[in-house]
Amino acid sequence: MKEQTRQRIENIGDSIFLSPTFQALTIGVPFCIFKMIFGLLALREGSSSVFLSVFAWLIIVWAMADLIMNLARVYFHLSGRETPIEYCTIAQTGRFFKRPKLFLAIDTLISFSIICVVLWSGWITLLTRQELYLWYAATTLNLISVSVVNIWIELKRRA
Repeated sequence: MKEQTRQRIENIGDSIFLSPTFQALTIGVPFCIFKMIFGLLALREGSSSVFLSVFAWLIIVWAMADLIMNLARVYFHLSGRETPIEYCTIAQTGRFFKRPKLFLAIDTLISFSIICVVLWSGWITLLTRQELYLWYAATTLNLISVSVVNIWIELKRRA
């Protein structure tokens, strides 16, 4: 009986913490927020540079496309349907090479690099109060969810 209960709890936890919905909402959406804010900051800073303005708009469009893809993943998962969509445009490109997870990892590296650029460039100080709260919320959601998933995985390990 104890084993059945433990297995049920594990199944419930796996279905929540390892689900596409959880990953999209706690990793994908925050990464989209970081990209969007980075694009907005680049747009502000590059107002006199055509190159930086074009770059900023490309980042904003990229962030919006990734946001739509993450929300589509949530929709497909919650409706119980197989999804033809990856979490982001870079991972979607990885499907052509049959390596979407590798490309998703590359997107993660780029997203973390964007966070570092915003922090180390000092651009973080240029955010409005609302943008800062959005940044804080995305950071909190992302970091806490990673910690919760790691705790869950460790609890599942048998000693």
